[in-house]
Amino acid sequence: MLNSIFSAFKMNFTSLIVIKSMKGEKGMNFNDRATKWDDPQRVKRAQIISEQIKKFTDIKVNCKALEFGCGTGLISFNLKDEFKSIDLVDTSEGMIEVLNSKIKENNIGNMRAFELDINKENKLEYESYDIIYSSMVMHHVINLEETLKNLYSLIKKGGCLCIVDLDKDDGSFHAEEEGFNGHNGFNQEEFSSLLSQIGFDRIKSKTFYHGEKELTNRRVKYSLFIMLGAKSK
Repeated sequence: MLNSIFSAFKMNFTSLIVIKSMKGEKGMNFNDRATKWDDPQRVKRAQIISEQIKKFTDIKVNCKALEFGCGTGLISFNLKDEFKSIDLVDTSEGMIEVLNSKIKENNIGNMRAFELDINKENKLEYESYDIIYSSMVMHHVINLEETLKNLYSLIKKGGCLCIVDLDKDDGSFHAEEEGFNGHNGFNQEEFSSLLSQIGFDRIKSKTFYHGEKELTNRRVKYSLFIMLGAKSK
């Protein structure tokens, strides 16, 4: 039963294309948005997401963390005092430039930012993390299985992966986003099955946030879920 669910899920994902701003590939251009990314709505939502990550995970003293798809670091700036160190990666050069400026301006000593595609480069091959987290990233990822496997390999035994993303919708959330060709959110049961297939266990999730997004002639409702998967072996 699990294999059949996974096969259908895998087919659904592999038919879609692209992660944010990869060089030479189509998709939403996050470089152009980087300098104006930290608007009041995103800042407020990042605070809520960060609090939920703290509540949903078992953060211990001296934990080493990685934020995957960090953007300008809104989530990690809220979590910087919770971890011994945080590495942050994103494929968008513009986002990393803004993030590095923020790290320097605020004299943050426990954060490092990298422009990096973990499916193509090995800059982190000698690193390992107690927790990896991402927020509003996975719905942009083309090869979800490969990406999750690579993240799994970077997690220490006893560590975990924490994902915040969109619940499945009808495409309304990204209806006016030029270049978007990712996933219209996720079904939590299907995503959990994929994590289990990769090797994660003790998987749990819940919907924790309900919001509205302003479009040209309407407002669309959306919700976010948080999911945690442990690496026990």
